[in-house]
Amino acid sequence: MDIQSAIADERRRVADLVESLTPEQLETPSLCGEWTVQQVAGHLLAAIGKPVTPVLPLLARNGFSIHRTNARLAVLTAEQPAAELARSLRDNAENPFRPPIVGYPGQLTDLQVHGQDMRRPLGLPHGLRLERLRVSLDFLVGGRAVGFTPKRRLAGLRFEAADLDWSTGAGPLVTGPAEALMLAMTGRGVALSELDGPGVPILRNRLS
Repeated sequence: MDIQSAIADERRRVADLVESLTPEQLETPSLCGEWTVQQVAGHLLAAIGKPVTPVLPLLARNGFSIHRTNARLAVLTAEQPAAELARSLRDNAENPFRPPIVGYPGQLTDLQVHGQDMRRPLGLPHGLRLERLRVSLDFLVGGRAVGFTPKRRLAGLRFEAADLDWSTGAGPLVTGPAEALMLAMTGRGVALSELDGPGVPILRNRLS
């Protein structure tokens, strides 16, 4: 699989989604913290688009916290009209930026997870390609998923995808669709109802 092509395609999918939504849908709370659907799109664009505000002063105003700065930048980026967000995502779809540490697998995972953060609360179809989900699952358990999932969340559990020839770990089993595994691993408790096995209560406790 050409991972950069997959990343570009997922960016275009998000652009298509944003462009199709009503103002009310764009203001719907996403699965990602306190962000709305539009603010999640702002986050995805902020990583690759032209900064809407000088980053260094913003970093200073946020106590030099990368996390708080990124969160604020997402909100500021999302203040532009949805059509502009969509256009900028398309214009930057093939941006070759490679994040440090997490690399392209982390970037693809970010797009897939946040895409579902936007689609699921709206009750929209959220099918993802299995070969891309495999990349994300391998990334999440590979020791480089900084900022995606703490190692202790997944420790001592076995994960098996019911729709993909993929498994990892040893311990109480957590099984279900690859997408639900990805979302649960990244802290989205809404996906737990789609999973089965004796490891699910353990994972649920770790998410609470």
